[in-house]
Amino acid sequence: MYLLLKLFIPLCIIYSGYPNNKDYLSVTRDKGIRGNHVVHLEPEKEKIIRNPMMGWALYADAYHPDMKFWQKFDHISVQGHASPVKASDYATHLYIRWPWSALEKEEGAYAWEYDEFFLLLERGAEERGLKLAFRVYVDSRDYRTSSTPEYVRMAGAKGYMGNTGKWSPYPDDPVFQEKFEKFIRAFAERYDDPGRVEFVDGFGLGKWGEGHSIELTDKGNYIPMFHWITHLYLTSFKKIPVAINYHVEIGKPLLTEAFEQGYILRHDAFGMSQYYGDFEKSIVQEQFPRRPVIAESGWWMNGNENWYQRDPNGYKTWQDVWGQTLQDALNEHANILDLRNIAETRSWMEHSLDLVNRFIAEGGYRLYPDHISLPATMKNNTTISIIHRWNNLGVGVCPSNIKQWNQKYQVAFALLDQNTQTPQKIFIDPNAEPSQWIKNKPVTYKHRQEIKDIPEGIYTWGIAIVDTSQNNTKGINISVKRNTGPTGWVPLFDVTVK
Repeated sequence: MYLLLKLFIPLCIIYSGYPNNKDYLSVTRDKGIRGNHVVHLEPEKEKIIRNPMMGWALYADAYHPDMKFWQKFDHISVQGHASPVKASDYATHLYIRWPWSALEKEEGAYAWEYDEFFLLLERGAEERGLKLAFRVYVDSRDYRTSSTPEYVRMAGAKGYMGNTGKWSPYPDDPVFQEKFEKFIRAFAERYDDPGRVEFVDGFGLGKWGEGHSIELTDKGNYIPMFHWITHLYLTSFKKIPVAINYHVEIGKPLLTEAFEQGYILRHDAFGMSQYYGDFEKSIVQEQFPRRPVIAESGWWMNGNENWYQRDPNGYKTWQDVWGQTLQDALNEHANILDLRNIAETRSWMEHSLDLVNRFIAEGGYRLYPDHISLPATMKNNTTISIIHRWNNLGVGVCPSNIKQWNQKYQVAFALLDQNTQTPQKIFIDPNAEPSQWIKNKPVTYKHRQEIKDIPEGIYTWGIAIVDTSQNNTKGINISVKRNTGPTGWVPLFDVTVK
């Protein structure tokens, strides 16, 4: 009777360590590999999955510092919600876009050491589980205060007066370059930390730091200046992604050079049909999925409620703007999109929360294995077969291949302690590359693993995408409904080692 039950009752795994939790997986015998079982996990398709280099961004500018910054982002009224919502529940990082002059008012006096507003932003992001991201700009045009510290001008840097009567340096000036290089090195010493920082914009020149309308002492210095600034950022920030605006004024040859050296893609005109056209789309077509895309809406609430109506798209409401911005971001494989400052964030969330949730579901990357074949019993001094197939539900890419990450995120299987769920033995498949997983293109891997020196006993198979630079701790959250253990591994089924 026992044998009959074994043959005909479907294999079911129930973990007492997860009370009131559905298993969200099925386990059956693998008909192709003797002794293996096949696991099918149910994907999580809608809830926010916080992973590196993806998601919604909140913005913070230096002008008009508001010590109630976080209170405003924490209390947004949304139709249909009984109580205010927190923007940080939908976002993954805070993008701090500050002028150099606010980050270093006097030479060697850095905002992260004394500026109350900057420190409030930094602490608040950490308290809400948000990472940081940065742009440092130096051009004062369109701003009411100087974007470069006065000490740089006093040291003899050459510059010019812009449209607001504020001074800006020429980026090819040697004094400017000397002072800015010193600042960036100090900045990177503090923030080249992937545990706290998502990315940094690695250009920051021209109007608004977007890379256009750059003024030089000599136009012939453009290429040397470009090489100087890109080399500065790439050699200063070695652990976090470094982005550049793929602006048409920079041109494809120099942009391609920057990408090949380690830059990723960013553009600040999504939703603006006259500024995001064939050139920009061609860059993405050439570079994706080798490099991720950061998207920013080109339209922002600058006091003129109707100025977006100048767009040929014929927008009539901000909901129209956000809808097209989102569609552009999805079409262009964006990993990141901006909720921006409090006015835009309120507009997105009060009137277009469905669009916010849609980018959470479809933007960036959502990685999950839909087929895993593992043995139920193993013996030491033998070799086992592991088959696993991976999917990406998002339009973006997990950029594990970029220079700064250097394939540090890898698929791993573990023998977990049945009580603590901590890994006792970890097996990594070096051929499984997350940057190759693109939407609607599942990838299957076959891995042969030698088993030796494992104490006999019963374990639980676990799966994770680990960070090999952090002692193989969980690095990427897998998008499945099944609860993970305390160390982030997804438990599968029990395995006996003899």
